[in-house]
Amino acid sequence: MPDTETKNNLASLPLDDGLLRASDLTRQGFSRGQIMRLTQQGELLHVGRGLYSRPDTTVTENHTLARVCARVPQGVICLASALQFHQLTTQNPWQVWLLIENHARAPQMPYPPLRILRAGGEAFREGVEEHQIEGVTVRVTNVAKTVADCFKYRNKIGIASALEALKEALWERRTDRATLHQFARLCRVERVMQPYLEALSL
Repeated sequence: MPDTETKNNLASLPLDDGLLRASDLTRQGFSRGQIMRLTQQGELLHVGRGLYSRPDTTVTENHTLARVCARVPQGVICLASALQFHQLTTQNPWQVWLLIENHARAPQMPYPPLRILRAGGEAFREGVEEHQIEGVTVRVTNVAKTVADCFKYRNKIGIASALEALKEALWERRTDRATLHQFARLCRVERVMQPYLEALSL
């Protein structure tokens, strides 16, 4: 059984803490030895390298995105994974698509599998939303940036997926044409997207 001090420290953690980094637990006053004992006793669950959760934590449908962003806080969920997050696709990607800065070190994670893309400047910074998932700040490209990225990387994701996302985004009024044009310019795909935008306006 955990000692009284450790149990008190554990009880002080909010129930909705979700995923916890080892560094989060250290800041809460847990030593490495205490973390190891709590894990062995089932008071904490080891869910990935340097990641823990409480057994009573609710796992959400976006759990894998939270796991990735807990390990790679500066990364941005993009393309197929962003489409799924925004519910703009019927597909279920088996990889997490992650955008990182041009000169950043590529993260190494055994699970979930990652599909890494790189960008710099405005192409990396603009059109990024922050969402709280299982206690983790998850950075995701917004709807318009996601659609424009799909056309930019159409050779990787497929033009059918890009078209599906564009149609859903407009028909469900998740974004507007002006914002789509803004991010099409940013992603340098205005001429590619224009015929499809015109066809959908007929």
